[in-house]
Amino acid sequence: MNKKFLSSLTTLFLTLGLVWLSHNLTYSQTVNQTGKCDPAYPDFCIKSPPPDLNCPDVSEDFKVLPPDPHGFDTDGDGIGCESPEPEP
Repeated sequence: MNKKFLSSLTTLFLTLGLVWLSHNLTYSQTVNQTGKCDPAYPDFCIKSPPPDLNCPDVSEDFKVLPPDPHGFDTDGDGIGCESPEPEP
């Protein structure tokens, strides 16, 4: 691969990462301002449903308390949207 292609690819991934981060921070800030944070997610403010959120809409590896209305803690260990285990 040439340097120009790699540079363009790097710029694309950085831009996509910043857009994703901006979206998540904006959502969290908006919910914080309305004061409708669900107590099942004490690490940061996530609104109770509706809307129903999924892991791509929020962060990874955060504390979840019952009843977990969004279903972020699929294995019941108290951690929501767990990042995948690296393969050996």
